[in-house]
Amino acid sequence: MSIVVESLTKVYGAQKAVDNISFSAEPGVLGFLGPNGAGKSTTMKILTTFIPQTSGKASVCGFDVEQAPIEVKRNIGYLPENNALYLDMYVKESMAFIASIHQMASPQKRIEEVIELTGLVPEQHKKIGQLSKGYRQRVGLAQAILHDPQVLILDEPTSGLDPNQLIGIRQLILDLGKTKTVILSTHIMQEVEAVCNHVIIINKGKIVADDTLEGLRNANHGKTLENIFIGLTNG
Repeated sequence: MSIVVESLTKVYGAQKAVDNISFSAEPGVLGFLGPNGAGKSTTMKILTTFIPQTSGKASVCGFDVEQAPIEVKRNIGYLPENNALYLDMYVKESMAFIASIHQMASPQKRIEEVIELTGLVPEQHKKIGQLSKGYRQRVGLAQAILHDPQVLILDEPTSGLDPNQLIGIRQLILDLGKTKTVILSTHIMQEVEAVCNHVIIINKGKIVADDTLEGLRNANHGKTLENIFIGLTNG
């Protein structure tokens, strides 16, 4: 398994943001769903070693997030919900900067490939601050996949994209899921149905569903994912 989470808990003061959750993920696209405040972002921040857990264990590609954070970072690409970018950098310049952080040797070919993959060719010579929100999202996604990680964690990756842009990015996520483990967090149920083969729903820090999309529908008498989500999290 690319990701293994065992009895993971995160406590902030008197609040359990994540409450003793366990799950695993293998190559494919996993939809990680939940209402605001459910514990999604906290879980993703632990997996990406941004914050420590209170208890429990998590590993990425066999590396423990507490014991081997540098190895975890080498194997993971992360697009956070608040896509932090250096707005004064040009698109290609920012790619070169990220490549240097990952100590990539001769990265130019890979930079050009990723710019093509994410549809940034028309904007590659502009400053990031000149780009629309949708194109900034593409830059964030390009930076996340640049070092060719085995695991991708994408938090609202299609935020700000228009319908035409959505088609291209969804296809890219589908293609990435053929060989990589992708965790996709989104509030757009149609997006999950379009690209995910497995779904986890978290509510109030606890996992309330963990199944294939087909399995979830069968267990809920053919209801839509949106209705299943509402039924499990509304209360």
